[in-house]
Amino acid sequence: MSPLETNIRNVLSTLAPKLQAFRQPSSRPIILGITGLQGSGKSTWASVVVKLLTTEYNLSAITVSLDDFYKTHDDLIARRKQDPDNKLYRTRGQPGTHDEKLAARFFHDLEAFGGGGEVRIPSFDKSMFNGEGDRATQENWPIIRQKPDVVVFEGWCVGFRPLSTEAVHEKHQSALASKLPINTPAKHKVDHLLDVNECLQRYCEAFMGPKHFDFMIHIDTDDLRNVYKWRLEQEHKLIAAKGTGMSDEQVAAFIDNYMPGYELYLDELRRGFFDERNGNQMRVLLDVERAVKKVEEL
Repeated sequence: MSPLETNIRNVLSTLAPKLQAFRQPSSRPIILGITGLQGSGKSTWASVVVKLLTTEYNLSAITVSLDDFYKTHDDLIARRKQDPDNKLYRTRGQPGTHDEKLAARFFHDLEAFGGGGEVRIPSFDKSMFNGEGDRATQENWPIIRQKPDVVVFEGWCVGFRPLSTEAVHEKHQSALASKLPINTPAKHKVDHLLDVNECLQRYCEAFMGPKHFDFMIHIDTDDLRNVYKWRLEQEHKLIAAKGTGMSDEQVAAFIDNYMPGYELYLDELRRGFFDERNGNQMRVLLDVERAVKKVEEL
Protein backbone atom coordinates (compact mmCIF):
# COMPACT_ATOMS: atom_id res chain seq x y z
CA MET A 1 0.00 0.00 0.00
CA SER A 2 1.40 3.40 -0.99
CA PRO A 3 1.88 6.17 1.61
CA LEU A 4 -0.75 8.21 -0.26
CA GLU A 5 -3.36 5.47 0.00
CA THR A 6 -2.53 5.06 3.69
CA ASN A 7 -3.13 8.78 4.21
CA ILE A 8 -6.45 8.64 2.36
CA ARG A 9 -7.52 5.59 4.38
CA ASN A 10 -6.80 7.48 7.58
CA VAL A 11 -8.90 10.45 6.49
CA LEU A 12 -11.75 8.20 5.36
CA SER A 13 -11.72 6.32 8.67
CA THR A 14 -13.14 9.52 10.15
CA LEU A 15 -15.19 10.76 7.21
CA ALA A 16 -16.74 7.58 5.74
CA PRO A 17 -18.89 6.71 8.80
CA LYS A 18 -20.39 10.20 8.52
CA LEU A 19 -21.15 9.57 4.85
CA GLN A 20 -22.77 6.23 5.67
CA ALA A 21 -24.92 7.82 8.36
CA PHE A 22 -25.84 10.68 6.00
CA ARG A 23 -26.90 8.39 3.15
CA GLN A 24 -30.60 8.42 2.30
CA PRO A 25 -31.37 6.17 -0.68
CA SER A 26 -34.41 8.17 -1.78
CA SER A 27 -32.65 11.55 -1.77
CA ARG A 28 -30.00 13.13 -3.96
CA PRO A 29 -26.46 11.76 -3.81
CA ILE A 30 -24.11 13.00 -1.13
CA ILE A 31 -21.84 15.66 -2.65
CA LEU A 32 -18.27 15.41 -1.36
CA GLY A 33 -15.98 18.18 -2.56
CA ILE A 34 -12.24 17.65 -2.90
CA THR A 35 -10.24 20.82 -3.36
CA GLY A 36 -6.49 21.10 -3.50
CA LEU A 37 -3.54 23.09 -4.71
CA GLN A 38 -1.96 22.50 -8.11
CA GLY A 39 0.29 19.47 -7.86
CA SER A 40 -1.07 18.39 -4.47
CA GLY A 41 -2.62 15.22 -5.88
CA LYS A 42 -6.33 16.09 -5.64
CA SER A 43 -7.28 14.06 -8.73
CA THR A 44 -5.49 11.03 -7.28
CA TRP A 45 -7.23 11.62 -3.96
CA ALA A 46 -10.58 11.70 -5.75
CA SER A 47 -10.00 8.42 -7.59
CA VAL A 48 -8.72 6.61 -4.49
CA VAL A 49 -11.57 7.95 -2.35
CA VAL A 50 -14.07 6.59 -4.90
CA LYS A 51 -12.32 3.21 -4.93
CA LEU A 52 -12.25 2.90 -1.14
CA LEU A 53 -15.82 4.11 -0.62
CA THR A 54 -17.00 1.50 -3.10
CA THR A 55 -14.86 -1.46 -2.02
CA GLU A 56 -14.64 -0.93 1.73
CA TYR A 57 -17.63 1.17 2.82
CA ASN A 58 -20.42 -0.18 0.62
CA LEU A 59 -21.08 3.24 -0.90
CA SER A 60 -21.42 3.53 -4.67
CA ALA A 61 -19.39 6.54 -5.78
CA ILE A 62 -18.30 8.41 -8.88
CA THR A 63 -15.91 11.29 -9.44
CA VAL A 64 -16.71 14.45 -11.39
CA SER A 65 -14.16 17.16 -12.22
CA LEU A 66 -14.77 20.88 -12.41
CA ASP A 67 -12.51 20.80 -15.48
CA ASP A 68 -15.19 18.95 -17.43
CA PHE A 69 -17.52 21.95 -17.16
CA TYR A 70 -15.25 24.27 -19.12
CA LYS A 71 -16.90 26.40 -21.78
CA THR A 72 -16.59 25.36 -25.40
CA HIS A 73 -13.45 26.41 -27.25
CA ASP A 74 -15.36 29.13 -29.08
CA ASP A 75 -16.72 30.51 -25.83
CA LEU A 76 -13.29 30.42 -24.19
CA ILE A 77 -11.87 32.41 -27.08
CA ALA A 78 -14.77 34.87 -26.80
CA ARG A 79 -14.07 35.28 -23.07
CA ARG A 80 -10.42 35.97 -23.81
CA LYS A 81 -11.31 38.58 -26.43
CA GLN A 82 -13.85 40.21 -24.12
CA ASP A 83 -10.99 41.80 -22.19
CA PRO A 84 -7.62 41.08 -23.82
CA ASP A 85 -5.89 43.06 -21.07
CA ASN A 86 -7.04 40.64 -18.37
CA LYS A 87 -4.17 38.16 -18.07
CA LEU A 88 -6.24 35.87 -15.84
CA TYR A 89 -8.39 34.88 -18.82
CA ARG A 90 -5.65 34.20 -21.34
CA THR A 91 -6.04 30.50 -20.57
CA ARG A 92 -8.82 28.39 -19.10
CA GLY A 93 -8.97 27.79 -15.36
CA GLN A 94 -10.41 30.81 -13.59
CA PRO A 95 -14.03 31.20 -12.51
CA GLY A 96 -15.60 32.60 -15.64
CA THR A 97 -14.13 29.94 -17.95
CA HIS A 98 -16.64 27.27 -16.91
CA ASP A 99 -20.26 26.88 -17.97
CA GLU A 100 -22.10 27.34 -14.68
CA LYS A 101 -25.48 26.66 -16.31
CA LEU A 102 -24.23 23.30 -17.59
CA ALA A 103 -22.87 22.43 -14.13
CA ALA A 104 -26.08 23.46 -12.37
CA ARG A 105 -28.17 21.45 -14.84
CA PHE A 106 -25.99 18.36 -14.38
CA PHE A 107 -26.36 18.38 -10.60
CA HIS A 108 -30.09 19.08 -10.89
CA ASP A 109 -30.50 16.15 -13.28
CA LEU A 110 -28.50 13.93 -10.94
CA GLU A 111 -30.70 14.87 -7.98
CA ALA A 112 -33.87 14.19 -9.97
CA PHE A 113 -32.47 11.00 -11.50
CA GLY A 114 -34.68 7.94 -11.02
CA GLY A 115 -34.50 4.33 -12.09
CA GLY A 116 -34.64 3.35 -15.72
CA GLY A 117 -33.03 6.47 -17.11
CA GLU A 118 -29.55 7.85 -17.54
CA VAL A 119 -27.52 10.98 -16.88
CA ARG A 120 -24.51 11.97 -18.96
CA ILE A 121 -21.45 13.50 -17.28
CA PRO A 122 -20.07 16.42 -19.33
CA SER A 123 -16.55 15.90 -20.63
CA PHE A 124 -13.86 18.31 -21.80
CA ASP A 125 -11.10 17.16 -24.15
CA LYS A 126 -7.93 19.07 -23.24
CA SER A 127 -6.01 17.71 -26.24
CA MET A 128 -8.06 19.56 -28.84
CA PHE A 129 -6.94 22.79 -30.53
CA ASN A 130 -3.28 22.21 -29.64
CA GLY A 131 -3.99 21.93 -25.94
CA GLU A 132 -6.50 24.77 -25.67
CA GLY A 133 -9.22 22.13 -25.44
CA ASP A 134 -12.89 21.90 -26.32
CA ARG A 135 -15.99 20.23 -24.95
CA ALA A 136 -16.31 16.65 -26.11
CA THR A 137 -19.36 15.71 -28.15
CA GLN A 138 -22.25 14.45 -26.02
CA GLU A 139 -22.09 10.93 -27.43
CA ASN A 140 -18.63 10.68 -25.85
CA TRP A 141 -19.77 11.78 -22.39
CA PRO A 142 -19.74 9.06 -19.69
CA ILE A 143 -23.19 7.74 -18.77
CA ILE A 144 -24.65 7.10 -15.30
CA ARG A 145 -27.49 4.57 -15.24
CA GLN A 146 -27.79 4.21 -11.47
CA LYS A 147 -27.84 7.01 -8.95
CA PRO A 148 -24.60 6.91 -6.88
CA ASP A 149 -24.55 7.27 -3.11
CA VAL A 150 -21.65 9.74 -3.30
CA VAL A 151 -20.48 12.15 -5.98
CA VAL A 152 -16.87 13.24 -5.45
CA PHE A 153 -16.56 16.67 -7.08
CA GLU A 154 -12.94 17.79 -7.42
CA GLY A 155 -11.41 21.02 -8.65
CA TRP A 156 -8.76 23.58 -7.84
CA CYS A 157 -11.19 26.32 -6.79
CA VAL A 158 -13.93 24.12 -5.35
CA GLY A 159 -14.62 25.56 -1.89
CA PHE A 160 -13.63 29.12 -2.78
CA ARG A 161 -16.21 31.70 -1.74
CA PRO A 162 -16.36 35.26 -3.10
CA LEU A 163 -15.06 38.14 -1.03
CA SER A 164 -16.60 41.55 -0.63
CA THR A 165 -15.37 44.24 -3.01
CA GLU A 166 -13.65 45.91 -0.06
CA ALA A 167 -11.84 42.70 0.89
CA VAL A 168 -10.54 42.22 -2.67
CA HIS A 169 -9.20 45.79 -2.64
CA GLU A 170 -7.54 45.14 0.73
CA LYS A 171 -5.89 41.94 -0.50
CA HIS A 172 -4.68 43.74 -3.61
CA GLN A 173 -3.18 46.53 -1.52
CA SER A 174 -1.50 43.96 0.74
CA ALA A 175 0.06 42.35 -2.31
CA LEU A 176 1.29 45.69 -3.61
CA ALA A 177 2.87 46.27 -0.18
CA SER A 178 4.52 42.80 -0.28
CA LYS A 179 2.52 41.52 2.69
CA LEU A 180 1.19 38.32 1.07
CA PRO A 181 3.24 35.10 0.84
CA ILE A 182 3.74 35.27 -2.95
CA ASN A 183 2.11 38.62 -3.89
CA THR A 184 0.78 37.49 -7.28
CA PRO A 185 -2.42 39.62 -6.99
CA ALA A 186 -0.11 42.63 -7.43
CA LYS A 187 0.56 41.46 -11.01
CA HIS A 188 -3.07 42.13 -11.93
CA LYS A 189 -5.39 45.11 -11.94
CA VAL A 190 -7.86 45.07 -9.08
CA ASP A 191 -10.74 45.31 -11.58
CA HIS A 192 -9.56 42.05 -13.16
CA LEU A 193 -9.51 40.35 -9.77
CA LEU A 194 -13.02 41.66 -9.18
CA ASP A 195 -14.13 40.14 -12.51
CA VAL A 196 -13.07 36.71 -11.24
CA ASN A 197 -14.68 37.40 -7.87
CA GLU A 198 -17.99 38.22 -9.56
CA CYS A 199 -17.85 35.00 -11.58
CA LEU A 200 -17.11 33.04 -8.40
CA GLN A 201 -20.23 34.58 -6.85
CA ARG A 202 -22.30 33.19 -9.73
CA TYR A 203 -20.65 29.77 -9.37
CA CYS A 204 -21.49 29.61 -5.68
CA GLU A 205 -25.09 30.52 -6.33
CA ALA A 206 -25.48 28.05 -9.20
CA PHE A 207 -23.58 24.91 -8.10
CA MET A 208 -20.49 25.51 -5.96
CA GLY A 209 -21.54 27.21 -2.71
CA PRO A 210 -21.89 25.52 0.70
CA LYS A 211 -25.58 24.74 0.11
CA HIS A 212 -24.59 22.51 -2.82
CA PHE A 213 -22.15 20.33 -0.82
CA ASP A 214 -22.47 17.99 2.13
CA PHE A 215 -18.78 17.37 2.94
CA MET A 216 -15.41 18.78 1.90
CA ILE A 217 -11.81 17.56 1.86
CA HIS A 218 -9.32 20.40 1.54
CA ILE A 219 -5.73 19.43 0.63
CA ASP A 220 -3.54 22.31 1.78
CA THR A 221 0.00 23.32 2.74
CA ASP A 222 1.43 25.94 5.08
CA ASP A 223 3.83 27.28 2.40
CA LEU A 224 2.38 28.20 -1.00
CA ARG A 225 5.84 28.06 -2.54
CA ASN A 226 5.49 24.27 -2.37
CA VAL A 227 2.95 24.50 -5.21
CA TYR A 228 5.67 25.50 -7.68
CA LYS A 229 7.85 22.55 -6.60
CA TRP A 230 4.99 20.04 -6.78
CA ARG A 231 3.78 21.12 -10.20
CA LEU A 232 7.34 21.16 -11.54
CA GLU A 233 7.85 17.58 -10.33
CA GLN A 234 4.67 16.53 -12.10
CA GLU A 235 5.82 18.11 -15.36
CA HIS A 236 9.24 16.46 -15.17
CA LYS A 237 7.53 13.07 -14.75
CA LEU A 238 5.32 13.82 -17.75
CA ILE A 239 8.35 14.72 -19.87
CA ALA A 240 10.14 11.54 -18.79
CA ALA A 241 7.09 9.46 -19.76
CA LYS A 242 6.01 11.19 -22.98
CA GLY A 243 9.09 13.08 -24.12
CA THR A 244 7.35 16.45 -24.19
CA GLY A 245 5.96 19.02 -21.79
CA MET A 246 6.32 22.54 -20.47
CA SER A 247 9.65 24.16 -19.64
CA ASP A 248 10.36 25.14 -16.04
CA GLU A 249 9.62 28.75 -16.94
CA GLN A 250 6.30 27.77 -18.52
CA VAL A 251 5.35 25.79 -15.41
CA ALA A 252 6.07 28.82 -13.22
CA ALA A 253 3.94 31.02 -15.49
CA PHE A 254 1.18 28.41 -15.38
CA ILE A 255 1.14 28.40 -11.57
CA ASP A 256 1.28 32.20 -11.49
CA ASN A 257 -2.16 32.22 -13.14
CA TYR A 258 -3.68 30.22 -10.28
CA MET A 259 -1.80 31.75 -7.38
CA PRO A 260 -3.95 34.93 -7.06
CA GLY A 261 -6.95 32.70 -6.32
CA TYR A 262 -5.06 30.94 -3.55
CA GLU A 263 -3.93 34.21 -2.02
CA LEU A 264 -7.39 35.72 -2.21
CA TYR A 265 -9.59 32.83 -1.09
CA LEU A 266 -7.62 30.25 0.91
CA ASP A 267 -7.83 32.10 4.22
CA GLU A 268 -11.63 31.84 4.23
CA LEU A 269 -11.57 28.17 3.21
CA ARG A 270 -9.11 27.42 6.01
CA ARG A 271 -11.52 28.98 8.50
CA GLY A 272 -14.27 26.71 7.26
CA PHE A 273 -16.39 26.23 4.14
CA PHE A 274 -19.58 25.36 6.00
CA ASP A 275 -21.03 28.00 8.27
CA GLU A 276 -22.86 25.73 10.70
CA ARG A 277 -21.98 22.11 9.90
CA ASN A 278 -18.98 21.51 12.15
CA GLY A 279 -16.99 18.38 11.36
CA ASN A 280 -18.05 18.13 7.72
CA GLN A 281 -14.79 19.59 6.42
CA MET A 282 -11.44 17.82 6.63
CA ARG A 283 -8.33 19.94 6.13
CA VAL A 284 -5.32 17.83 5.18
CA LEU A 285 -2.06 19.73 5.64
CA LEU A 286 0.86 18.53 3.49
CA ASP A 287 4.56 19.20 3.94
CA VAL A 288 6.94 19.98 1.08
CA GLU A 289 7.21 16.25 0.22
CA ARG A 290 3.39 15.93 0.21
CA ALA A 291 3.44 13.89 3.40
CA VAL A 292 0.48 14.54 5.70
CA LYS A 293 1.54 16.71 8.63
CA LYS A 294 -1.88 17.18 10.18
CA VAL A 295 -5.59 16.53 9.64
CA GLU A 296 -8.15 18.94 11.05
CA GLU A 297 -11.91 18.63 11.33
CA LEU A 298 -13.62 21.99 10.79
